[in-house]
Amino acid sequence: MDYRKFGSKIVLRIDRGEEVMSSIMELCEKEKILLASIEGLGAADHLVMGLYDVGRQEFNETRLDIPLELTSIVGSVTEMDGKPYLHVHITAADSQGHAYGGHLKEVRISGTAELFITVIEGHVGREKDRITDTGLNLFSFD
Repeated sequence: MDYRKFGSKIVLRIDRGEEVMSSIMELCEKEKILLASIEGLGAADHLVMGLYDVGRQEFNETRLDIPLELTSIVGSVTEMDGKPYLHVHITAADSQGHAYGGHLKEVRISGTAELFITVIEGHVGREKDRITDTGLNLFSFD
């Protein structure tokens, strides 16, 4: 992993064999980022993503261990319990062009990943949903 800062933007390269979510978390901890948007793309050979079942309040995971083109990585960094909280979604395509998408748990890079992180001044926290009882950690604008 390597990165450069340009004002409020960070350009992040994640290298072969590295995992995206842990790399973003490492960057956020090092740079003390608690509010940002994330966008990117890349190539991978291992992906774990999920779909949250609101009724059961649990994630159903999908695991893919095939060559994948990461066509979109989008997400946010907020703060929960004093630490960065990542909420990232992914869309990936296989060699036949079949697309897969969901809530990103982990993805290992096979070639490279290129991410752009826009740091935002301000604070947005997270707290368990007490309004509609979804079990999700929602934005908290305190």
